[in-house]
Amino acid sequence: MTKPFSPFLFAVSFFTVISFPPLTHALGSGSTFAVAYATATVCAIVAAEPSQRIVCYRAGNASSFAVSVLPNISYSTVAGGRTIICAVRSSGNSLLCWETNDPTFPVKRLYYNDTVLLKSLAIGDGKICATSTNATSSVSCWRPIGNNGNNNDELPNGNYTMGKITSGFGFSCGIVLSENNRVSCWGSNSIGKTIEEQFGNISISNIEAGFSHVCGVNSVGDLLCKGDNSNGQLNVPLNKGLTFVSGLALGDGFSCAIRRSNGTVVCWGSMNESAIEGIEMESVVAGLNFTCGLTTRDFSIVCWGPGWPLSNGSASNSSLMELPFGAEILPGPCLQSSCNECGLYPQSSRLCFGNGNICKPSPCFNFTIPSPPLPASPPLPVVTSRSSPLRRGLLAFVIVGSVGGFMGICSIIYCLWTGVCCGRKKVHNSVQPRITRVGSNGGPGSNNSSLSRSFTIRRHSSRAMKRQRSGSSKHADRAEEFTLSELAAATNDFSPENKIGAGSFGIVYKGKLWDGREVAIKRGETGQKTKKFQEKETAFESELAFLSRLHHKHLVRLVGYCDEKDERLLVYEYMKNGAVHDHLHDKNNVVKT
Repeated sequence: MTKPFSPFLFAVSFFTVISFPPLTHALGSGSTFAVAYATATVCAIVAAEPSQRIVCYRAGNASSFAVSVLPNISYSTVAGGRTIICAVRSSGNSLLCWETNDPTFPVKRLYYNDTVLLKSLAIGDGKICATSTNATSSVSCWRPIGNNGNNNDELPNGNYTMGKITSGFGFSCGIVLSENNRVSCWGSNSIGKTIEEQFGNISISNIEAGFSHVCGVNSVGDLLCKGDNSNGQLNVPLNKGLTFVSGLALGDGFSCAIRRSNGTVVCWGSMNESAIEGIEMESVVAGLNFTCGLTTRDFSIVCWGPGWPLSNGSASNSSLMELPFGAEILPGPCLQSSCNECGLYPQSSRLCFGNGNICKPSPCFNFTIPSPPLPASPPLPVVTSRSSPLRRGLLAFVIVGSVGGFMGICSIIYCLWTGVCCGRKKVHNSVQPRITRVGSNGGPGSNNSSLSRSFTIRRHSSRAMKRQRSGSSKHADRAEEFTLSELAAATNDFSPENKIGAGSFGIVYKGKLWDGREVAIKRGETGQKTKKFQEKETAFESELAFLSRLHHKHLVRLVGYCDEKDERLLVYEYMKNGAVHDHLHDKNNVVKT
């Protein structure tokens, strides 16, 4: 909570608090970029663009540049496994995966739910796990290749409230928030249970998994690694500044960490850091035998290690390659949050293009450093007892005046905001614009006046719609926003053969979306007259606002909408048996006596 303003300052702080970000993500955990290690493919979420789309680059491919995968929408987190890359949409309601063995990157949707949204994402060799936003933060797992259903036999053995999860080869581990942040592991590989036993009841703030080992940071900042140690990957180097590390990447037989002091990387086990010595990193991820990092200097991605194929087909532990993404990569997800817990990431607004904020990762690690001693203050003047009543009266007057002035300012702001002072009400959840009818006597300039009113109405209703879509109502999560090109493709460019009816708002077409869903698309008339535009705008926003809040099993569900340029379209689920009106008024429905 924000403390109320006070006109007096009675104390000064003697300590400066410095906050360092905790672990980011590594092999098998969700981040803003990820690798599919069997195909040496790296996919990342693009920064500083209107949509946080995903671009992918495959090493050794004939193409010398990265490609953008479909659908071209915004994503919050991406993770990689053996040959697949998966990502969660920014709304959290959908999980999509791409197969990197195919150069066309075919897409498959594994999850869609408007109510239970996804949070933490982790991928191992071929298993995908994610936590949800329900009360227990439950875990769900899938194996998309050769299996279309959940693998409930590979879920945590217990009704836990789970925090961060991460996956290795045949096992997954997570932090059990309901049991003092201990580590719990599950899966077909017995190394998972061994890792859980080795961590015991130690409280862990963040974890990352490699092929057969896991590293985590405890509550005092020490880095602990458990599991297989065949290559010395558990032997954390001493005297290298690895307390409260700001990033981890674990592979097969090696571990890498980012120093919090200067952002450089330290690796141990079967890999060293000679290729990237002195380069500051924001985050790192790993494949089985290579590592990739996001640089601080220009938010580009570089990869190194014996398993990373170079442009000439060779591989080297000391060679470094910068990937040709042609765009900056997000250092963290863009969230609809004020980031009060740990603060905003630098350049957050630019990187998110105004669509949310990048928060410094949670939990925050705080260190208190004593500030230099303040100079001695001069002694206060001695006040005689005769002036004490006068001083107390002035102090009371100042306090009461400050409170009264503050309340007055708040009342004026509230009055202006709600419009009560001007005898009008502010539009809240309604998107109906108020239209002042033009008089019958147009006179000179009446056309300009009418056109001006139409633009004012359009701006007013657009702002109201944006407030509603970004506010507390739930229809922003329930109604998908489509582009005009997506809906044109779904209806064969609004072909007359796809026309199935018409309504008060416009013509209805049958369409098929990119993911196979059959929908009914209602397109508003595209007339250019002001009156037509006003009627279309009003009908579109009224129907969208009403249906977004209306959900019943016996009513057709609103899937989404398109609000692009002068086009207004509504997307409904397709009912193949036709309209109720046609059944009620069918001539064949005559009761014979």
